[in-house]
Amino acid sequence: MSGFVKGMDLCEGFFHDCAEGILAECFPGLRYSAALIGYGSDVLGYDDPVSADHMWGPRFYLFLSQEDLPLQERIYAVLSEHLPCTYRGYSVNFTPPDPEDNGVRHPLFVERGPVHPLIFIMTFEAFLAEQIGCTDPDMLTPADWLAISEHRLLSVVSGKFFHDGLGCADVVEKLRYYPKEVRLYLIASSWNCIASEQAFLRRAGDAGDDIGSRILCARLAERLMRLCFLYSGVYAPYPKWFGTAFDRLPVDPVIGQTIREALAADDLAGREDSLIRAMAAVAMLHNESGLADPVPVQVQSYYGREIKVIFAEQWAEAALDALGDSPLAAAPLIGSFSQLSGISDFSDDPAQYPKIAAFYKT
Repeated sequence: MSGFVKGMDLCEGFFHDCAEGILAECFPGLRYSAALIGYGSDVLGYDDPVSADHMWGPRFYLFLSQEDLPLQERIYAVLSEHLPCTYRGYSVNFTPPDPEDNGVRHPLFVERGPVHPLIFIMTFEAFLAEQIGCTDPDMLTPADWLAISEHRLLSVVSGKFFHDGLGCADVVEKLRYYPKEVRLYLIASSWNCIASEQAFLRRAGDAGDDIGSRILCARLAERLMRLCFLYSGVYAPYPKWFGTAFDRLPVDPVIGQTIREALAADDLAGREDSLIRAMAAVAMLHNESGLADPVPVQVQSYYGREIKVIFAEQWAEAALDALGDSPLAAAPLIGSFSQLSGISDFSDDPAQYPKIAAFYKT
């Protein structure tokens, strides 16, 4: 193996060089779609050599129509028999799912077949139900959108179809980003959360709580970064890739620069000054977005105290006004559960989505 190959390139080549011909010869006329989509850093383009130790390698999803689903086992058996043992130096064969590790499979080199490839064969509807708990995006209510894991939405829209005889990509386009009212609700929630703590960074520091001030700085910085995703119309990934994805957003580089300066600052005044400049820059992003009425950006003292703020609640109110008579206008401004760290066992589970959706219904 000479050098690391990005997973998307590896899987696309694997499909076209190895699997496509087998399907054409053994199942002529079969209508199907094939894609690298769903789980995995390779779907997002963030994979590196560390990613290659589990559930990574030559792989793809093969989507069948409901009519052809009875062919599922036969197709897998034929692919197992005819696929090569390796592709571009990577194992095509994988271990059985490990019941002690959430069903994870690892590459296992063999010298002859049949192989057990990392190919998942199902209907696209079953895939959507597994990933986002819904088979028809047109049926999603605003509360349903908020209940779905943002990272899972990202993983569905970030993939690539190598062949799309079933038109699955058209369905994916309906999930490309949040509807406007959901987006505005999340914007209002983020600004409201910032407003509730905007004065505390300086107050904690002045009270001698340097650790508390740093934690508040980081929390406010994350909220500002999430607003950048929202204004850019890009789903945010889960924490491992959050900063990486933020750096790729098409926003004013001053925002990232000032956030980094705030997080790195050892002096309280420098921390506050950098973060308030980041807030002002994100507020300008809001004003330029056209999603809601603009709000004049002015750094002020917090009710006469030596604390700098822009009174972030103004942008929350502007987003709420733009919601008009949407049902979300009366929902509590709690954002989405995806924005809370450490609860992914709950928030990433489609079985929990109906319970989560209930929080937004009034």
